[in-house]
Amino acid sequence: MRPDPLILAFDTSAAHCAAALLAGDHLLAEVVEPMDKGQAERLLPMLTELLASADVEWSDLSAIGVGIGPGNFTGVRIAVAAARGLALALDVPAIGVSALEAMAFGTEGVCLASLDARQGRLYVQVFGDMEAGGPIACDMDTLPQIPRKAAPSCMGHRSDEIAALCKGVVAAPRHSLPVAIAHLATAHRLSASTRPAPLYLRPADAAPSRDAPPRILP
Repeated sequence: MRPDPLILAFDTSAAHCAAALLAGDHLLAEVVEPMDKGQAERLLPMLTELLASADVEWSDLSAIGVGIGPGNFTGVRIAVAAARGLALALDVPAIGVSALEAMAFGTEGVCLASLDARQGRLYVQVFGDMEAGGPIACDMDTLPQIPRKAAPSCMGHRSDEIAALCKGVVAAPRHSLPVAIAHLATAHRLSASTRPAPLYLRPADAAPSRDAPPRILP
């Protein structure tokens, strides 16, 4: 029996299938497969292969960590639905972790994490500041206000431009996305009380059809 909790974490919120297996603080296995589509078909086989590579059974897992976005709407739903199903089948907690929180994990001091929200906009969150709020969707003109003395570490999309605006420094995430999700899930697994849910910060791109509905005959 393994003494450390085994955490399987995965993310499909962007153009990838990414997963990591953690035993306590020790990384057992990790895989990141770039892909624009096909995550729904690839995710579970990839997770099975990952567990097999570390000689771990599904029943050995202590918790599931999952990326909840923000990101691609379909990709986020794929991962969250898989995490909920696995948690129910294995009777273990599923812990949702935002991509922004995962990006900032392990960085000391004030950190500003950003992701591409498309159409010239950003998903942004500030960490390490007592007055920092939650994640937001904004543009370069409406970035969160950061005290100049903070000199934040700026990472992610357009981090060089953001660092120049807020007198910060460009930094790289300390961990890959799935590994950071696994670490955060490990930290929160005993206090997890709700099922993971997608983190949506803007409306979906899809719009209702403008065609008139068919006429129903009496």
